[in-house]
Amino acid sequence: MNRRTFTQSFAVAALAAASPEFSAAAGPAVAHRLPPFPLSVMLWTVFNDLPFEQRLAKVAEAGYTNVELVGEYAKWTEADFASANAARKRLGITIDATAGLPHGIADPASRDAFLDDLRQAFSPMEKLAIPAMIVLSGNVVPGLSREAQHQCSVETLKQAATLVEGRKIDGQPMRLLLECIDPEENPKYYLQSAAEAIDIVRQVNHPQVQFLYDFFHEQIAEGNLIEKLEKNIDVIGLIHVADVPGRHEPGSGEINYNSIYRKLAQLHYRHVVAMEFKPTGDPVAALRAAKAAAMNAGVV
Repeated sequence: MNRRTFTQSFAVAALAAASPEFSAAAGPAVAHRLPPFPLSVMLWTVFNDLPFEQRLAKVAEAGYTNVELVGEYAKWTEADFASANAARKRLGITIDATAGLPHGIADPASRDAFLDDLRQAFSPMEKLAIPAMIVLSGNVVPGLSREAQHQCSVETLKQAATLVEGRKIDGQPMRLLLECIDPEENPKYYLQSAAEAIDIVRQVNHPQVQFLYDFFHEQIAEGNLIEKLEKNIDVIGLIHVADVPGRHEPGSGEINYNSIYRKLAQLHYRHVVAMEFKPTGDPVAALRAAKAAAMNAGVV
């Protein structure tokens, strides 16, 4: 499943346990430091030719203890769930978020289907201890005003919030994370602006509904990344990292991730920062380097 067609922090001890994996790449200056925010890998971007358990092993080899999914489990059997859980526990990996709901939130005709998608997602999320679901708006609806789609997004998320309110997975509040898609990736997509998405989240006004700030998409769509970060850190529940152009590793393009990581640390951001880039070279080496860069810049 392609996520474009469709968390709370983990324990500091887990990060400490991972530090030997990246100390060589990070260098002596950061070998014993911990990043001020947990790091993750959006799994659709790497190791796609391997079985699921081997993909997790590669992530662990790169020094990460978190991954994010896009409904890879949609057709799994109970045996598949058991195997995946055994592998992630053996490797010390947490799945911090997932995506892949078939319907979006901005079409009134799809609201009931979206809410049903969410209800059905509870079971696999609980089986895999995944506490957050990424949600998308869906495309522009012909004949429906932007104002109507905006208000539909607010109302749909308010109803979704009642489904997750008080619900916990693996001891963490279940969260809904609203994401934008840039107009180059999908010109038909409704919610292309971080400013509008943040406004929707603020209107919903629920602690379990937050904004997924994807710097790759926002750089293409509108830019001005750090000012938005400063003004809206209170509603940002997940960050995705890739450079522009090409969706490659940080440092390959025009986004100054060193400045962004420093700002995140200064703002005391404590949710996950997930690598969602397509490596230009060896994926394990690229992920190790990305982690080292985040640690170097993020420790202030």
